[in-house]
Amino acid sequence: MSHSLATLIRDLRLKRGRERRGLALAEGIRLVEEALAARMAIRHVLSGPALETTPRGRTLKAALAAAGYAIETVPEKEFMTLAATDEPQGILAVIEPKQWTLDDLHPGPRSPLLVLDAVQDPGNVGTMVRTAFALGAAGVIALPGTAELTNPKTLRATMGGAFRLPYLSLDEAAFRNWARDKGVKVLIAAAGGTAVAGFRGAILAVVVGNEGAGVRPSLDGWADGRVGIPIRDGAESLNVGVAAGILLHEVTRG
Repeated sequence: MSHSLATLIRDLRLKRGRERRGLALAEGIRLVEEALAARMAIRHVLSGPALETTPRGRTLKAALAAAGYAIETVPEKEFMTLAATDEPQGILAVIEPKQWTLDDLHPGPRSPLLVLDAVQDPGNVGTMVRTAFALGAAGVIALPGTAELTNPKTLRATMGGAFRLPYLSLDEAAFRNWARDKGVKVLIAAAGGTAVAGFRGAILAVVVGNEGAGVRPSLDGWADGRVGIPIRDGAESLNVGVAAGILLHEVTRG
């Protein structure tokens, strides 16, 4: 393997490297399968011996080759130094993430937006992107402080949803201006909020907040309402990803 490719992969494990190069890493059989199926721009493919040990791995390697991608195979020890997972599956791709814009967002009464306000855990962010895609959301907007989508852990948790669902990073002012211009009602997920069923039929953006602090006060005070999920007395609050999934389901089921 060339020194330049190894340097690129190591650089993309860092946030500043991903931001500077506009690239990201997709690691693992499922994620690379999804990148290929979604016709992502794949710049490089690196494989290790582990890929050949399963039928699914061999099928993926053949599909990549058939699609015209050059696959660089390296020894197991070398692959392990570049992989970010504890048990690498022998496949890693350098991809160019799609650059979504506000024009790609088309929310409707049964296709809300999910807004993440300073959700810091990459696993939570990835899980919510995966859920939003599965439930038919129109897209995801990330406000400042939210874990970046191209973080390798975030991407893996999306299970490919990040390759198909519009995802934008905006500051609060830009989001508020866009929501007002488009007639989108903004609802804050909060304990004690009303049932989301009362807002069915409207075009909605559901905002979930930081795992500890919740939604920032400036946005909470400006929003059109607060929605919540009834839980039994004595129960702890729900994980932010679980809460987002329940609220999105309530909206998208009509």
